[in-house]
Amino acid sequence: MGGQRKSRGTDANPSSSSSSSSSSSSCCSHFWSSALRAKTLPPPSDPSAVRTVSSDGLVRRLGLLDLVLIGIGASIGAGIFVVTGTVARDAGPAVTISFMLAGASCVLNAFCYAELASRFPAVVGGAYLYTYTAFNELTAFLVFAQLMLDYHIGAASIARSLASYVITVLELFPFFRDNIPSWIGHGGEEFLGGALSINILAPIILAILTIILSLGVKESSVVNSIMTVTKVVIVIIVILAGAFKVDVSNWSPFAPNGIKAILTGSTVVFFAYVGFDAVANSAEESKRPQRDLPIGIMGSLLICIALYIGVCLVITGMVPYKFLGEEAPLAEAFKSKGLKYISVLISIGAVAGLTTTLLVGLYVQSRLYLGLGRDGLLPPVFAKVHPTRRTPIHSQVWVGIVAAIMAGLFNVHVLSHILSVGSLVCLVRGKNILKLLFLS
Repeated sequence: MGGQRKSRGTDANPSSSSSSSSSSSSCCSHFWSSALRAKTLPPPSDPSAVRTVSSDGLVRRLGLLDLVLIGIGASIGAGIFVVTGTVARDAGPAVTISFMLAGASCVLNAFCYAELASRFPAVVGGAYLYTYTAFNELTAFLVFAQLMLDYHIGAASIARSLASYVITVLELFPFFRDNIPSWIGHGGEEFLGGALSINILAPIILAILTIILSLGVKESSVVNSIMTVTKVVIVIIVILAGAFKVDVSNWSPFAPNGIKAILTGSTVVFFAYVGFDAVANSAEESKRPQRDLPIGIMGSLLICIALYIGVCLVITGMVPYKFLGEEAPLAEAFKSKGLKYISVLISIGAVAGLTTTLLVGLYVQSRLYLGLGRDGLLPPVFAKVHPTRRTPIHSQVWVGIVAAIMAGLFNVHVLSHILSVGSLVCLVRGKNILKLLFLS
């Protein structure tokens, strides 16, 4: 009997093992078939490609001007007042060429995004949607993960910088000067050898912007438009005021450190143009997406290129490039010419620039979460749209919470270490997707 039981036991084991192996193989097969499937979309001309206002649909309220301002708002932050001068210290007046080269490479990427925006149905998703259609589900999810790494860390970093600039503006008033603790806005209260840096103002700013975005796309678009127009006007004032203080002799030699410094500078300033791709994520809320999205993408980028070149010519013409400061080169250049009021405008422009960059970044993140929620790659809660506000409120609140936690605990130095790689991959991806689409 014992032998019989043993025999039965040994007979049962292969059967159980075979069943387990078959189940495991089936799971793997199902996983790979799901991971490698591509999203099939109707052509833009098909009426079914346009998502109408329903319980889970967004509302089309953004016109062409709104889209252009979204692109400018996402691209031009405080960096226009800082990066231009810091790169000029190495490239000299030829920093203008560096911005032209970087702008030209971004124009090529913008053409890709514009073409993709016109070829795809007007729904949320942007780069994630393009990848899902051109490649497969797994690749699209990895793209989303990389984008979120970029956007989440970027939002936290920008919020910390914005908090610091807000305190700088407040300290222009004697009542606030030297009376604001560091843990509120400037820097932060550091713990664990600087690994943690507590800041209170950055999460508060993120909470305010999250509330604005949750109210509705039109309300947030109005805020973005006001702040973007403000900073563009300030940049134009800076260019015009500085033009009267330009000494053309400061432009000679034009490229003191040669072509290598120019090319190195172009790689540094390349990220100053990142943001025009945010327009592609507004497809479902655009009134005429097939026409307005390509124009919005290209228009916002060309305006940014013109503003950056104008600032470069002014700052290198006002002060010899060797004497440009590192922290606030543009503000210091105007102070050296007796135009202190311009430095105040620069601080206000920096606040407006960072606010719009942060606002658009939070906006784009919530729409990407909405797209994945609809496709079933994230929990259904991310696919829900508020019945009256017509915004993905759960996604928006989640994005705000994640950014607020990181902004409240980590300083800009820690956050920036893992930020730049994602931005470069995002833009290179666009050309690969377009190439595959044309070859297919």
